[in-house]
Amino acid sequence: MSKETEMTAEALAEMFDAFNRHDADAVMTAFADDCVFNAVGGPAVYGTRFEGKKDIRAAFAKVWEDMPDARWDHHSHFVHGDRAVSEWTFSGTNREGMRVEAQGADLFTLRDGKIVFKQAFRKNRPMQKA
Repeated sequence: MSKETEMTAEALAEMFDAFNRHDADAVMTAFADDCVFNAVGGPAVYGTRFEGKKDIRAAFAKVWEDMPDARWDHHSHFVHGDRAVSEWTFSGTNREGMRVEAQGADLFTLRDGKIVFKQAFRKNRPMQKA
């Protein structure tokens, strides 16, 4: 991808629309091959880290498998140089019928119009019976 290609707020909105369709192919077009994703939860101070498109794709697919109705709604985005921010409200119901709805945000580092680092944050709300 050439240097002239830039990530835009519109492209991030399209990526979140793809998240809501559970369309891994469309989501992953926004990511660089050497991307890193720090998920909202996990044992390390940064959550759980996934490296490379294959592992990141699998992490997203696991969320969709665990929560078949997973959605990121009310999303908004801005891009400034090699940094971007997306704000959203996540909702989903797991297979045991427990539901979560919480606001969150992603901080992105960009290179050549692709995401090279995605750091996810979400409010820590307990799941409730759907």
